[in-house]
Order: sequence, then C-alpha cells, then structure tokens
Amino acid sequence: MMDPALAEMGNHLSDAMKILESGKLETEQAKERRKLSWKDIPGPLQVDGQDVVSILQLVQNLMHGDDDMQGHRRMHYVGEQGHMALLGHSLAAYISVLDRERLRKLTTRILSDTTLWLCRLFKYENGSAYYHEDDREGLLKVCRLVINTQYEDYATEGFTVLSSKQPVIYQSAACRPGLGQHLCSQLGLPLSSLCIVPCNTMFGSLHQMDVALLDKLIKDDQDSGKIPLLLIANAGTPGAGHTDKLSRLKELCVQCNMWLHVEGVNLATLALGQVSSTVTAATKCDSMTLTPGPWLGLPAVPAVTLYRHEDPALSLAAGLTSSQPVEKLRALPLWLSLQYLGHNGILERIKHAAQLSQQLLELLKTLASIKTSVEDELNSPVVVFRFSQESSAPSSGGSAEDYFAGEREILDALNRWLGEQLAQQVPISGVDVVELEDEGACVRFNPLMTAAVLGTQENDVAALVEKLGEMIPVLSCTMCFRQDFKDEVLQQASLSYIEDLSWPGLGGVRYEPRSTDLDEDKRQQSMEGINSDLLKKLKELDTDLSFSIGPEFCEEKNCIFIGLATEDLDVAELVETIVSLGKDIEESGKLFENMTEVVRKGIQEAEQQLQKANEEKLMEEGVLRQIPLVGSVLNWFSPMQASVKGRTFNLAEGSVDSTEPVYSIKTQMSKDASPDSPKSSAKRFPGQKLFQRHGAGSDSISETSSVGQLEESFREAAPIQSAEEDVAEVPQEHSSPADEETVSSDQHVPEGQETESADALR
Repeated sequence: MMDPALAEMGNHLSDAMKILESGKLETEQAKERRKLSWKDIPGPLQVDGQDVVSILQLVQNLMHGDDDMQGHRRMHYVGEQGHMALLGHSLAAYISVLDRERLRKLTTRILSDTTLWLCRLFKYENGSAYYHEDDREGLLKVCRLVINTQYEDYATEGFTVLSSKQPVIYQSAACRPGLGQHLCSQLGLPLSSLCIVPCNTMFGSLHQMDVALLDKLIKDDQDSGKIPLLLIANAGTPGAGHTDKLSRLKELCVQCNMWLHVEGVNLATLALGQVSSTVTAATKCDSMTLTPGPWLGLPAVPAVTLYRHEDPALSLAAGLTSSQPVEKLRALPLWLSLQYLGHNGILERIKHAAQLSQQLLELLKTLASIKTSVEDELNSPVVVFRFSQESSAPSSGGSAEDYFAGEREILDALNRWLGEQLAQQVPISGVDVVELEDEGACVRFNPLMTAAVLGTQENDVAALVEKLGEMIPVLSCTMCFRQDFKDEVLQQASLSYIEDLSWPGLGGVRYEPRSTDLDEDKRQQSMEGINSDLLKKLKELDTDLSFSIGPEFCEEKNCIFIGLATEDLDVAELVETIVSLGKDIEESGKLFENMTEVVRKGIQEAEQQLQKANEEKLMEEGVLRQIPLVGSVLNWFSPMQASVKGRTFNLAEGSVDSTEPVYSIKTQMSKDASPDSPKSSAKRFPGQKLFQRHGAGSDSISETSSVGQLEESFREAAPIQSAEEDVAEVPQEHSSPADEETVSSDQHVPEGQETESADALR
C-alpha cells in the first residue's frame, strides 16, 4: 500500500503542472483588474490565506507576464521525466521531516544508488560523487581537497602555509571565461596563482592545450619554488567542442604530482558504446564534472562531480561529503529521474543528440561556402560552421588590398546575422552564435545541451539546412556587391560612404547638402533632416532591399544603411535613386525655407496694390458716393459702372498678378503633378521591382523573348505618338484672341470684394 501522503503529494504536483501548462491565461478583463489592484507590486502579506489554485494562477501570471504564450512553449518539453525531477524536490522537503534514523538510511541509499549508477554509466570506476547546484562548485571543492592533500598543515595553519610555497592552478585558454578567477576568489588565492596555458599555435588543433608549453611552464614554476596544484582540461571546449590530449596530460600530471580535472559536453558520450579514444582517456582523470540536466532534459537536477580519493577525512574537510543527511537529499531528483528513464532511455537521448550532429555535418558538406570546425567528424557532438567565401574577388574599380583588408570583420558580421536569423526562423534547432579566437563569429549546433529540452528532431535539422541554403546566395551576393556599392557612392559628390565593418549589408551612405553658406550647426541640422526624410522615402519604395539607421551603437550619425543584396541588384540604379531623392528633398527644403519671406513680401505688395486701387476708386467715384445715405441716392439716379481688378499670389514666383488674363489651355496642360517615386531611365518589365536587373542570373536571352520585348516596345510607342499629335491639334480648336478679351472683360470682381481679398491674403 502506498503512503497516502506520498500519493496526495504526487496528485498535487500533477494538478499544479496541469495548471501551469494548460495555457489558460488571464482574460483581458482579469488583466485590467489585476493592474488596478496593484498585485504585481510587492506589498504586505494578505491577512487571509489563499487557495492553491489562486497561488498557482499568480505564479503563471508572473512566469508569462504580458507576453501571452512566450516562455510557455518550453514548458511543453518538460515531459514525464521532468515531472519526476520536480517531484524529487517536493519529496526532499517531505523526507526531511522524518526521524533522524529513517532519514539517515534513506539518504544513504539514495546517494549510494545514484553514485553507483553514474559511475557505471560513464565508466568511472571506484568513484565518489558530489552533487551541487552551481556547476563550478564541484571544482572548487576539489581544489580545497587538493590543497589539504598537498599542504598537511593547512587545516591548522591556514593561508600562512601557502605563502612559503605558492600553489599554481593551470587551465587552458579555451576554458570557459572567468572560471580560474572564480576559483582564486573563492579560495583566497592571488591571481598570480592562476596560469593560463595557450592552445597549440604551430601543430595540432587550435583549440587544444599546448602540452609542450605546459610542461615548460610547470618546470619553471617548480624551479621558482611554487607547487603545481591542479590542471583543468577540456573534453569539449565551451566554444567549439574540442577535446584536449587527455592521455598526455594525465602522464604529465602523474610526473609532476598534479591533480587532473576534466569537464565538457563530450563527457556525455562516455555512456555510448563507441567512444573516441581522446574522450575515453577522461575516465583515468582524478575528477570530472557532469551536467546530466541539459543532456537528458531534466529540469532543476544538480550537476555531479565524480572524483577518486582514499582519505574520507580530507573529503569531509574539503566539503565533498557531509554528515548532514539533508545535504544528501540533493541527489533525490536525479535518483528519481534516472530510474524513470532507465539505462536504455539515458543512452537513447545521448545517442539521439549525437546522431543529430552527424546528420547536420553530412548535410553541411553539400553546401558551398560553408566551413565546419569539427575535431572528430565521426564522434563530435558539437558542430560549428561558418559562412566563408573563398572566391570573393575585388571588382574592377578596387584593389585587392582594399577589399580584403576588412574581409574578416565583414564575414564575422554576416555570420552573426546568419546565426541570429537561423535561431529565429528555426528556434527548435537551438543554434546560437559563438565567437572563436581564430575562426571568428560562427554558428554552433550543440544538441547535447539543447535537443532534450527543445525536442529537436531530424526534420528540424533538415529545416535548418534548408533555411541555410536559402541564405547563402544572399550572403554571397552581398560580399560581391559591397565593393561595387562603395565605388559607386564614392563617385557621387553629394554622398559620403560610411565604413562600418560590423554591418551585415552593402554598407552605409550619408547625403551631404550642397549649400556652403551655412554654418556648422545649421549644416548638421539640415543634414539630419534631409537624411531622415530620405530614409522614409527609401522605405516606401517597392524593393527587396532594407534601409535602416544602422547598428544601435554606431558612431556615425545621420546616415542610411542598406541591408543584404540579391543577385539581380542594380547597384548603379540604387545609388542614382538615392542621389535623386536626396536632391529633391534638399530642393524642397530650400523652397520651404524661403516660403516665409516670399509670403510676407507678397502680402505687403498686395496690401499696397489694394490700397492704391481703393484710392483710384475714391477719385473716380467722388467723395459724395462714399457717404452711406447720399451715395445710395446718387447710385440710384446715376449708376456708375466700376471695374475692379482681382489679384492672385504666385507662391512659386513670389509675385502678385492680375486675374484679368484667362489661363490658356497650354498653361493648364503644363501643370503636371510631380511623381511620387523616382523615374528610372531603365525600362521595367511586369513584376520587376526597383533596383533589379532584368534577366540577372541567366546566361542568355532567347530569340523569342527578344522579339516579344521589341513588339511590346513598339506597341507602347504608338499611343505616345498619337497623343503627341492630339496635343499638336489642340491650338486649332482654341478661341480667337478677340473672344478671350470679351470673356476677360465680362469677368470682374463684384463691388466690395477687394476688402475681402485683402483680408484673405492676410
């Protein structure tokens, strides 16, 4: 019979996970009420208690926030084995309240079973285990164990025994950043106790520790009175997944009486049947750190450090073992999860990750311009690849030195963009961008750390390669057109080329105003306005190119950056369009700047002419007609026909003209609206966008298509010719000049309208 308390605990956990994974988030009304109730703001504890469902709903709201389903997706891949790990944390709290004797027996059994299973699984014989939350904590405890072993009086004398003979910790330059500094900080050692061993520079892998140089460094330290303490080696570097020469390093450590510690993702392959000899050598090391959580997709399980040491007292002094039973309960979540998966389940997950790497590696070999950085193509669980165009040649206008000077930086920028796009479009693949010292920016696929959590399958790897194949031509064309774009921009006096090697695209330009009579502040203000409007105009164009203000931390201001290019890009047309739009915006700006002065002078001139017209009217009609009552009587007995001339204000010319002349048809036809988009001199075909060269990518055009294009051009030319003939016949239908005068004389402004016209102009 199952303990009712344990059964109830399991049911509660299952119900809680269903609530958290249900996806039933708050409604909009509930969100509004929550915002108004200030529940998201920390405050005092409520007086009355809350039920479990309300508390879990609060946890779900805090997890997802206002992003709806973001972050919820990863919860689907927790799986049953993940539920067992979460149940282990609940059981640990429940077991901790047992009486001391039962607790001791239970924790001893849990710790013994888990340690035995892990040692057999990863072929580490006669090992002990230390379970810890921080994956650096195990190495830190091992360092304390080695210090207690090397310095017999350390337990009583403390740091004073270290001053006479300084300990030295050696680590590879390819180790994860900050590891050695963390150890020195926690151990109270100076940074001079840390020795960074460079990787091979002449022979062998660029990511493996230089064993010959390490031997020399150790001998130099021994000659100076220092004690070589510990060596940290890699079985799968954090960046590229390379493994150090562990066999030679172990021999060197035995000769120098040093402790060898190994860590890395490749240690997971020790569980497989076929393992490379370089990784198998890790089973002979003094200690290793395993991270089964990400390898098996187990949440909240501890990391494990396996070690060999014969003195339990020193292990206890170093903190690797504990007399407190509660400390041993850290292994409970892993104990439950390993039992749920079983030996075959564990091997299946690790094997699946290794197969995904091999699948990707084989598919990458079929793609051009892709280089891989893999140590062992048959057994490497980490694949690092990079776009690299070997055949990138300079254009006719530039020199090879100028083009290749920043090629490494440009390729790094393109590979960063490539990794980000792949991670966004195929997020289940788990790829990321890694910066390597020698290769530069690369895309990394590390399924041992991501596949079990994300649920990556073979079809996801195929989708990743498919997306990669679509992006390679774009990257290649961008590399080819980048120098051409620079040359075209430099030929334009009104454009400045912006050199930014970190930009993944054609490059940047800035439109320079042609006015030279402005001071520096006004010139900068004018430049900012013109380039801002130019960017808006370019974004409105129907084109496949992208335009932006550039990188977030770009030093250059008031500039426009053009994104990636396609093979049919017409670089010359692109630059000409930028110049044309820039000139139009600059001329429009000048017109608006002069508009205020033109309007002011026009109003003054109109007021003077209207005042003069009023004076002429007064002299013509006489004073008596201006008196209200008398003027009405005189106008009744002797009406007077007065002609008043209207006025028009021409904003373009800034002049005040008379309304008497009637606009001729020729004048009306000359008022053409300015086009919204720039006119290209090149003829466009149906479906062809701006900046695209027709027929790009094809070697030749067939005779049928050529004839069809000629026929189409002839058909388009015929209506144009007929329209010109119609325009030529228009003047024959116009009225005679005498008729125009008759019409103009009959059209006059009624009496009293001259005052209203003046008010309207003001």
